[in-house]
Amino acid sequence: MKYISIVLLAWLSIINHAGQDIYICKNAKISLYSSAPIEDIRAVSSNAASVFNAATGELDFSVNIRSFQFEKSLMQEHFNSDYMESDKFPKAIFKGKIAERIDVSRDGTYPVSVSGDLQVHGVTQKRTINGTVEVRNGTVSMSSEFMVKCADHHIEIPAIVFHHIAESLKINVSATYSPYKN
Repeated sequence: MKYISIVLLAWLSIINHAGQDIYICKNAKISLYSSAPIEDIRAVSSNAASVFNAATGELDFSVNIRSFQFEKSLMQEHFNSDYMESDKFPKAIFKGKIAERIDVSRDGTYPVSVSGDLQVHGVTQKRTINGTVEVRNGTVSMSSEFMVKCADHHIEIPAIVFHHIAESLKINVSATYSPYKN
């Protein structure tokens, strides 16, 4: 019985220590922008969730497609029903790993590259995305800007609206993390 108690205490200690390297963000901001000849399209979601494991560099993001807000409600309706088919593919997900080691105990700004899988519209693509990690007074923030081609994720743009929607979207991501507390 004493042996089991020691093993259990050691295991709980390891889990608690590992939890100190986990950071979460429940309100990451993701914006998309499409520049086209007839009109630009902008949308923002401030409801993305992200988990960052500082010990391993693992980074996960998830955003509900319907959480994107557009300037025009008709754009939002077409985005969800015609292009993203958000009833069928409700989330966009990124799971990757930061190549560089980030010392979250030291303030600083770190350029990083994250390699992983980006799943949009049910199609997963391997991606390497550049970004920045900033550590200030124990707070970890991340930001990135990258392009996503609609064709890479089998998002069809009908010829009739081709002048309204660009073939690629510029994506901006920003997240501020808090240490995970058990």
